[in-house]
Amino acid sequence: MDIQLSGLVVITGNYGSGKTEIAINLAAYRKIQGIDVRVADLDLVNPYFRTREARKQLAEIGIEVVLPPEQYMHADLPILTRTVSGLIRNPSALTILDVGGNDVGAAVLAALEDAFKTVSCKMLQVVNPFRPLTQTIEGAIDMRHSIEKTSRLKVTGLIGNANLIDESTLETILSGYDFIRKLSEKTGAPLEFITVPSHLLAELDIEQFSCPVLPIKRQLVPPWKKLTRLTAP
Repeated sequence: MDIQLSGLVVITGNYGSGKTEIAINLAAYRKIQGIDVRVADLDLVNPYFRTREARKQLAEIGIEVVLPPEQYMHADLPILTRTVSGLIRNPSALTILDVGGNDVGAAVLAALEDAFKTVSCKMLQVVNPFRPLTQTIEGAIDMRHSIEKTSRLKVTGLIGNANLIDESTLETILSGYDFIRKLSEKTGAPLEFITVPSHLLAELDIEQFSCPVLPIKRQLVPPWKKLTRLTAP
């Protein structure tokens, strides 16, 4: 099954859930499928591991990343509001908004409330059951409610991102899939897709999953680690 997301997609979740890696890889995946993609970096909380750190890799495959002016690149200020309002009202085939973690990061969405009133969008909650606060179904639901209350938007679907970074195994993926499937059944929120580290993909039978699978090629890595290039066919 292919991921067919289009229109306006907001990626949200708790700190460390992997939102930004997913935003980057989802953008590349859909671009390689042949659609126009733009990404807006709305993470105004975490000064590290933001979409802007992968702007060179994304530009190489023709994806525009909307960023603050260079002099404000590392400022945690809501300076994207006017530009992002335009993106929201006139999205490309796929426009991804990468939002900061927890309710604090989601607050920027409330500042864009007027723009959201004129369009329909999907807000997807990334859930990694191996992270604090979302290790239980109840914890993941509490996180969802907190984000919804602050952002004034409703979560419309889920993304399962079960991983332990370099220690991820097939068991990690399968356990996480079981968790996110139960969360989907409990909440009624559809499971849009799960992620799998690209180096583990060949070892998995993806037919066992009832949803699409997004291969993750890590882009946000420490300087001493080599990233896997995002490439187009």
